[in-house]
Amino acid sequence: MDFKDYYAVMGVERDATQDEIKRAYRRLARKYHPDVSKESGAEARFKAVGEAYEVLKDPEKRAAYDQLGTGWRDGQEFRPPPGWDAGFEFSGGGFSGSGQAGFSDFFESLFGGLGGARHGGFTRGARSSGRGEDHHSTVEVALEDAYHGATLPLQLRVPEYDANGRLSMHERRLQVKVPRGVINGKRIRLPGQGAKGVNGGKPGDLFLEIRLRPHSIYQVDGKHIYLNLPVAPWEAALGARIQVPTLGGRVDLNVPAGARSGQKLRLKGRGMPVPGESPGDQYVVVQIVTPPADSDEKREFYATMAERLAFNPRAHLGG
Repeated sequence: MDFKDYYAVMGVERDATQDEIKRAYRRLARKYHPDVSKESGAEARFKAVGEAYEVLKDPEKRAAYDQLGTGWRDGQEFRPPPGWDAGFEFSGGGFSGSGQAGFSDFFESLFGGLGGARHGGFTRGARSSGRGEDHHSTVEVALEDAYHGATLPLQLRVPEYDANGRLSMHERRLQVKVPRGVINGKRIRLPGQGAKGVNGGKPGDLFLEIRLRPHSIYQVDGKHIYLNLPVAPWEAALGARIQVPTLGGRVDLNVPAGARSGQKLRLKGRGMPVPGESPGDQYVVVQIVTPPADSDEKREFYATMAERLAFNPRAHLGG
């Protein structure tokens, strides 16, 4: 697809202020509006101006677009640099003119279409009078840290305006206290850690949404934990007492005689200790593992079992 130089479309310099961009949009929108313009190709120009303004009017989208640098020119094939990532996330806010439909593939490749695009973990929040914007971010947390609680370092890249109204990206480093028992999707509020206030107004807040990192042996469903437990055929057939790992430490589990593969065994209260609720449970899923017949002795043993047990696992299928 072709690179779109949104600054050229708007007829402004790359360091234009937001007021300059707004004035350029108003002038061009009046000039090319399909209902009033008599110029050839007015509708296409109107849509192009609307697409450019959708990005350049928004500080976060503009910052992401500017990260592409000046290596591309209008009409060249667009391939983002390896590892290109704006480092934040957009939400809400769409172009509301009659050119709303028809945004280009280039626009959607950057921002995922109208109404919200994801590039990492920062979101623009809503403004109130004099108060700074609320910022929203996601933070990945290891399951063990979520279970026990932890204080974790967090690094954010946030857009800020200077005194001249120009936008730049700044890095922020915070120490975030993750409460014990936090679960996927839970939000943590950090008062006063959002954008600076306007004209002496109070700063906004920072809201962090918890995203639990995938675990090597546990699966998480809300406040409940699942673990696949391999057992030998004789342990399943005769029953066994087996030590099982949990997030709170190893515990003994009684596997009942005649246990079936896929059977769930419950360890009450061994899930996530969610504040203000009863703790979740851990469910142990039995997985019967057959030893390999990788020697003459083992193959002979299996042959003896087949002869002496006369077991047909497919009897229920008939025939």
